[in-house]
Amino acid sequence: MPIFPKWEGAQAGYTSSNNKSPVRWMGAIRHVEQYSPNLSVQQRTPTTPPDPRVIPARSEPAATTSGLVSVTVAGQETRIGFERIGPVRSEPLGSEAGPISIVVLHGWGSSASVMQGLVQELARTHAVHSLEFPGHGRTPVSATAWGAEEHVEAVLAYVNQYVTGRYIILGHSNGGRIALFLASSTDPPPELAGLVLIGPSGVRRRRTVGYFVRRTLATMLKAPFSILPERAREYGLDWLRHTLIWQALGSSDYRALEGTMRETFVRTVNAYVEDRLSRITVPVLLFRGELDDAVSDEQMRVLERGISGAGFVTIEGADHYAFLGRPDIVVSGTRLFLDEL
Repeated sequence: MPIFPKWEGAQAGYTSSNNKSPVRWMGAIRHVEQYSPNLSVQQRTPTTPPDPRVIPARSEPAATTSGLVSVTVAGQETRIGFERIGPVRSEPLGSEAGPISIVVLHGWGSSASVMQGLVQELARTHAVHSLEFPGHGRTPVSATAWGAEEHVEAVLAYVNQYVTGRYIILGHSNGGRIALFLASSTDPPPELAGLVLIGPSGVRRRRTVGYFVRRTLATMLKAPFSILPERAREYGLDWLRHTLIWQALGSSDYRALEGTMRETFVRTVNAYVEDRLSRITVPVLLFRGELDDAVSDEQMRVLERGISGAGFVTIEGADHYAFLGRPDIVVSGTRLFLDEL
């Protein structure tokens, strides 16, 4: 029996390679294309009768609270940014009272403000918590470098204190990576009801010839320092990392960073999820913009095949920021997904 039996229907333009869970997502997405909510960023005219699952439950979202909140990560207190629209925890963890909340995680080099339009629309029907990681937007850099696990720890610290009952995580790009790590942990929180991922990272990309050329050159540049005493070697490698030729070998994101954030970037983007996907037991809705040049269709198919309850939707004409280019599809698809949990 499908996890989402109400979503059975036409699948034109979509084929699933996931036979472990016959989730039929395209029927829902076709409906989204026919009738989308009245979004401020894009007006659409309904061609079918309104569906109560898609229309916003209230005309305006609830009041917004935003700022910085302290969380403990790896034994150290640090601060993360947040924007909260809707009810705050009023009952003990595990309460089933109220609708499912949405926790939003932005991508690398992005911020909560980039997600704000999406958050405002989703908040018309659900409580939304949009988090901002250290070193992004207005949130200060953490004292120590973080990897994927530290990001997960920060998310859980916030959720345990502020999110009421069941929730889903909606993650874009690197936020999707963090969501995948959280859901595939050895002891995932029972309140986690599902994931909605937009162009998520975390799957290795097929290596190009240019990648192997850069890696070989980097190895050759580091080789002379390997024969030096430890202290001299560390000094020499630090000097090398600040040279123009070394920085040219890195990505534009890497070159734009320094100190703690550069180390955080390296640790985080080299955290991959392929060997963890079988642990994910919650339903997952995957979105990818057709023109996304950061995450390939091949990478998305790895996620679809590896997660037993996953459905994959390609959004025509959209890029890596599909929630900005086609917010109508992302918002309505997310609401339909929530309705079936």
